[in-house]
Amino acid sequence: MTDALPSPDAQLDARGLFCPEPVMLLHNAVRDLGEGECLQVLATDPSTQRDIPRFCSFLGHALLAQQEAGGEFRYLIRKGG
Repeated sequence: MTDALPSPDAQLDARGLFCPEPVMLLHNAVRDLGEGECLQVLATDPSTQRDIPRFCSFLGHALLAQQEAGGEFRYLIRKGG
């Protein structure tokens, strides 16, 4: 049995942008969230598969979900403390 993922409190559409822009925008978007709030990120740059998990690990945020479909990458991140 798995818990349902929370609904995002905000969304960042980084589709069409390339490294380092998605992570730069992610940094700003996470800053605007309250602790424990969730952000959904949409991206088309394959490098986000490496960069976003590293970003979360380095800054103490939880990567709740990561999926790819049709060249689009979706991430759900919960802001850490």
